[in-house]
Amino acid sequence: MEQQTIQRKELFKEKVTAGSRTYFFDVKESATGTMYLTINEMRKSGDKNEYNRILVFEDQMVAFTEGFKKVYGFLKEHKTETAA
Repeated sequence: MEQQTIQRKELFKEKVTAGSRTYFFDVKESATGTMYLTINEMRKSGDKNEYNRILVFEDQMVAFTEGFKKVYGFLKEHKTETAA
């Protein structure tokens, strides 16, 4: 049986390098027209790269963003001196 390739349209990309980690933020559109965000993390672990991925779908974005804002606010308020 042949494997079908599902086309996902890339709408936006952003790459952020922070120390030994690189984050990739990609907004894509599914074949059904639904937009979603993928957050990929790549980090060095010895001589290998490790990867993690989070998917946030369009209908979950408001809740995700609100939670992220709360976490960011907490981190800003409780910032340690070494994290300056």
